[in-house]
Amino acid sequence: MKPLHFLQLVALSALWGASFLFIRIASPVLGPSVLAVLRIGLATITLALLLRLLHQRWPLAHWRELAVLGLLSVAVPFMLYAWAGLHLPSGYSALLNSTAVIFGLFSSSWLGEDHLTLRKVLGCLSGFAGVGLIVGLGPVQITTEVLLAAGACVLASACYGISAPLMKRAITRMQPIQIAAGLHALALLMLLPGAAWSWPQAVFTPHALAAVVVMGVLTSGLAYWLHLRIMVHVTPVAAMSPIFMIPVFGVVWGHLFLGESLGTGMFAGGFLVLVACALITGFDPWQEPLEAVDVTP
Repeated sequence: MKPLHFLQLVALSALWGASFLFIRIASPVLGPSVLAVLRIGLATITLALLLRLLHQRWPLAHWRELAVLGLLSVAVPFMLYAWAGLHLPSGYSALLNSTAVIFGLFSSSWLGEDHLTLRKVLGCLSGFAGVGLIVGLGPVQITTEVLLAAGACVLASACYGISAPLMKRAITRMQPIQIAAGLHALALLMLLPGAAWSWPQAVFTPHALAAVVVMGVLTSGLAYWLHLRIMVHVTPVAAMSPIFMIPVFGVVWGHLFLGESLGTGMFAGGFLVLVACALITGFDPWQEPLEAVDVTP
């Protein structure tokens, strides 16, 4: 992997890890629906401007494919994480996000792009055990809302995992900026009715709006496009590597800026989740991955 790609992946991890912090700030006052729509709306505007700047056209012919990707990788996860942010510390959400690799494995296997092995099955068991430790032994008191929020995070991660191989296929037919702009625009249309219903209850505080701007422009718009650009040039394992670092940044940001506690279950469960990701993907930090072939037109 080129040093530039590695630095970009680290920067992506820091941004995505911080997004869980911003969700905790904005969701309680804006509400999950309004937060998700504002975030996606700003991302859509940002990507539309980039689309025009790069002289690319909207991929209207691929709207059905982009609608599926928008539903799985943006609309559903953003809503679920925004709702989970009402009940879970940002570190919990960031750690549970790592289970996306588990679901990505099964999705890729089902589509014939990967094979199940004993090592990968053990990784899955380790991952689910880690989730149990995170939810059961951390500093948050176990309630029905906490369990439902943890389940929402896992479901959001499942959507990310299922969409990963589909996204890789889409890159062979469209430019990264076209994919990013198209799926965000369609995800915005999907969530607008719910946001309109919840709009009167939203409280637009300066801190919440600032958090939304950062999420919409940086962690959703620019970061999503950058990730798709990197996915073109590196191997699938390298493209998934931000997942290993996101929990670290998520926990650190939550502890530093929100004063969230770091319990024994957080460390033990987080360690098992990361071990699971390494077992499933065969991730080796000491081995330099091979460059993939650029297949974009």
